[in-house]
Amino acid sequence: MVHVYNCHPFSSQQIVQVEQEPGLVCCGGGALFVVATGGCKVEAYSVVQEGCPLICRFATMGSVRKIQHSKIGDYLVTIEEKNSATYLRAYTNWRYQAEEKARVGVRLLGHLLRGASVRGGVQMEIIEIPLSECPVAVACCSVTGDLLVGCENTLVLFTLRRQNQQSLQSQSQQIVQSTWPNTQQSSSQSQGQTSSSNQNISILDFERSVILHLPIIKLKQVSLCAGYVAVRTELEVLVLKLDASAESQALDESSETIEPPEDQADFLVVSIHQELLGDRAKYCEIPVSIEKTGLEDRRQYTLTYVLFRRFSPEYFQGCSEDETHLHSLQLYPLFTSNQSETLEEPACVFCFFSLPTVGYLYSLKGGVELLSTYQYPEKVLEAVLTDHLLHVITKNALQCFTVRLAAVAARIEDPYIDTTMKACPPSNLEVCALRMQLFIGLRSVCVYRRHVILLSTADAETSMETERSAQRRGLSRKWALSSSKGISASGHGWNIYVVDTVSPLTLYQEMVEYSQRYAESNPQAQSLRHLLSEAHLLLRASLLQNSEQLRDSEDYLVVSLQRDGPAERQTVAQTDTRELEEALRQNCAQLGDCFSSQKDCHLALPYYRMSGLPVTEVIARNRPFPCSPHSYGPGFLFYLKHYLLEETEQSLSQEAADKVIDIFSQSEPSQLVSVCASPPMTNISPAQTLRILQNLEDTAGVSVPLTITMATMMLLMDDLPQYTQLMERHAEMLLVYSFIEEPRMLVHGGIRGQQTHIRVTALTRQLAKSHPGLLVAAMVALHENNKVQLEQADHIFQELGCENSLEVDFWEAMLMASSQEAVIQELLFRVASVYIDQLTNTHSEPHQDPAFNLSRQKPLKSADDLINSCSHYGALYPWLTVLSPVLTTSFQHQEALHKLQSLLCGPSLSVGSVMPLLERLSEETLWGFSLHLLCATRRGQYGSSIEKLLDRCPQAIIAYANHQLQDKNMVLWWQKLLPELCNRTRASANNSILLAALKETLVVVAMEMSPAEFLELIPDDGTASYFLPHLLTCSQRHLLA
Repeated sequence: MVHVYNCHPFSSQQIVQVEQEPGLVCCGGGALFVVATGGCKVEAYSVVQEGCPLICRFATMGSVRKIQHSKIGDYLVTIEEKNSATYLRAYTNWRYQAEEKARVGVRLLGHLLRGASVRGGVQMEIIEIPLSECPVAVACCSVTGDLLVGCENTLVLFTLRRQNQQSLQSQSQQIVQSTWPNTQQSSSQSQGQTSSSNQNISILDFERSVILHLPIIKLKQVSLCAGYVAVRTELEVLVLKLDASAESQALDESSETIEPPEDQADFLVVSIHQELLGDRAKYCEIPVSIEKTGLEDRRQYTLTYVLFRRFSPEYFQGCSEDETHLHSLQLYPLFTSNQSETLEEPACVFCFFSLPTVGYLYSLKGGVELLSTYQYPEKVLEAVLTDHLLHVITKNALQCFTVRLAAVAARIEDPYIDTTMKACPPSNLEVCALRMQLFIGLRSVCVYRRHVILLSTADAETSMETERSAQRRGLSRKWALSSSKGISASGHGWNIYVVDTVSPLTLYQEMVEYSQRYAESNPQAQSLRHLLSEAHLLLRASLLQNSEQLRDSEDYLVVSLQRDGPAERQTVAQTDTRELEEALRQNCAQLGDCFSSQKDCHLALPYYRMSGLPVTEVIARNRPFPCSPHSYGPGFLFYLKHYLLEETEQSLSQEAADKVIDIFSQSEPSQLVSVCASPPMTNISPAQTLRILQNLEDTAGVSVPLTITMATMMLLMDDLPQYTQLMERHAEMLLVYSFIEEPRMLVHGGIRGQQTHIRVTALTRQLAKSHPGLLVAAMVALHENNKVQLEQADHIFQELGCENSLEVDFWEAMLMASSQEAVIQELLFRVASVYIDQLTNTHSEPHQDPAFNLSRQKPLKSADDLINSCSHYGALYPWLTVLSPVLTTSFQHQEALHKLQSLLCGPSLSVGSVMPLLERLSEETLWGFSLHLLCATRRGQYGSSIEKLLDRCPQAIIAYANHQLQDKNMVLWWQKLLPELCNRTRASANNSILLAALKETLVVVAMEMSPAEFLELIPDDGTASYFLPHLLTCSQRHLLA
């Protein structure tokens, strides 16, 4: 479907004053090239100056049949005919023929001019390009300047080469001097007369690189762009990708020579419609073989089939035999604004071709895709694709259609397109036709930037017949027509028109004005959305074109005609870019309004974001539906919900926040809890919001999140009794589940994972005072459900001023709940560090600061609670009670000591990680000694531990041995403990503690050893009688066993 809009794409029109009837026209480099009918002369006119003045004219060597201009290199290539022979020639430096009497050099391909012709300065050159077959079509690459020549069954690719004139001149001088030594002086004089500017000008030449053989098709038109090769026959289009690699490798199957099929002259071959895209194009049954011809080019070429389209005769119904063929094949590159200036590979490449009644536009890079199908109202003779528009001509009219190039480029340029951040109309959006301009007898069209060049040939009778036929067809009902143009005043039947299109910004503004008609009559009309989307793509294409024009340095004439320097031109371009960007933001706001109440309402969010409007202006742009005054558009509500979900530090004013509450209370009351918890809504009126929430509770019933929200409003109103009453409605676990559903009730920010973006709410501060256990449980639940990170939770407690109390309670609760090993080890180290700090601080002088004492409030979990509920806290070893008796220190000190001892008795804490911290604790006290002894025991240092324990607290040795010296460590009873006790008892015979320990040790040894082994342990110092009762016990046990 093609939409029709009565917008004016054309601004002005002028007629080029040519003396002879033109036969061929082409344009490029700011110039229009005109070849007279049957003549051998080319005239160049400036299309960028008022009146299109003549630049130069020069004679060709034959009658020109086809002509093409290359932007890269600024050269012309022609197919000429002379004496029934066809020639291919390239014309370089043609601008130097402005005086018409300037010299012209003629040379063969690859044979650069030398000698006096070079030293004499810059001159136009005609390069003869020999071919083994007659050329049928030519094409120049707009990216590289390479030349593609199509013969009947072959394609010949010529690579553009540049050689500096100064180096060429020195080579020529060396050849002359070696041949004629006496000419050295004259040569140097001639060289001195040449300006330095001429020496730096490069000389163009071509190298025949590769030949592609297509034996079974007859070429009619070719196109070349960035390695893509397109071929058109009468009913077929084939697009290939020619890749060059530096490595020497065998050619693939597509490069093998394939013999053409047998002659089918005796058969009637009927074409069937076929469309093959991407990898499927290789099944088109058109063999292509590669013949490499470049001598200096050592690259290897490979072919890839990209696109194949064949049309059957039914596609040409209503067409005469002469009209039954394709036309206007074109490959078009597009660069994005973020590409480097030196980058030769375009971001996008498009392929366009046309039937008399339908045109097709394909995107080739990143997957082949049919973007648009153009249904023409009349038979089209020729079409030209540009960034902004597709220009087509019929016999009597110039028409413009919109294109989708910018939509493809935008998605390549910006990865955030088609997300909640940014949007762009789809590349398959239905196209539209703009206003038609009537002419008489149009024959061809070409385009240079905003200048459309038309060639018309008609007589007076044809003009009158055209007007009558146009009236009979009633074109004015379908197309808004401007006044037709008659034959020029001179009376001849041909003209060349230069029609200037309006600036994209002007066309955009007209589209916006045109869209107001739909907005006033039917704001939800699909045509309104379509027209605004067209305007959006127009602006995007303009921004891409601005960046490309800044990059473009090949339009020599344009640069030479501009009096401003590069800095001034860049300033103007930047100003234009700013205006386009501002227009794009306005358009995004309009599209946001459009999608607010239509299908695809989710697109309102990215368009509003791209508009840069503050949320207050977006709210002001949206009103309830007239038919339902309490209902807003779903797209607008979708935008509001996403805005309220964003973690922003900017808060709405009370008026705006109350307006948001009012909007959701009317449209989506179920979202009120989430809205009230949003960070931007901190300035809401609590009394008004509470009334709305109470009405919601009356209609929807009681819910835990709603109750918490109402309690928060009471808190903001300083009504603590009502706050407490509401918070006690539900059990603590139900409150925790609600915090998991809506964590913003407690915490704002944190999405970026940075502490500076974490902010606590008024409810969180109150919970820290009145319900610390609930706050800790809620924070643990948020962490375990990936709502907050551990560092963010630490920042929250620090902001609350509870880093010495609730934060430690949170860590201890996390140890009970978490199953992540990395988190557990981090928490174990943290709590161990805190316990050591508490032991150090409480051991010193008491702190007198009230705030300090407040922060040291009683912990939520005691040591016994942690031992009973957390597997990381182990039961205290029995011998520890001897070393740290109860009530010898303060309660806080005792709790910290028992928790640290419990951690060291548990299975999870790594002793090595806390050893450096334990060095702060002295072994002078028994509780400090117990901690160091625990660490030594955990590290397996039983021998030294026994010695230290006998030195400091021998009454604990038996309890220590009974607990620690078991299983594989049982041998230490008689290998270490018994000898130590014997030695110490011998030195201190009256020590009852040591004697009791020795007796207990002998009882254990007698139970574990045989009589013979026990006998060997008895010392030979005359105390054997002391050991005899135990030896008797050992012997009796052994006999019973």
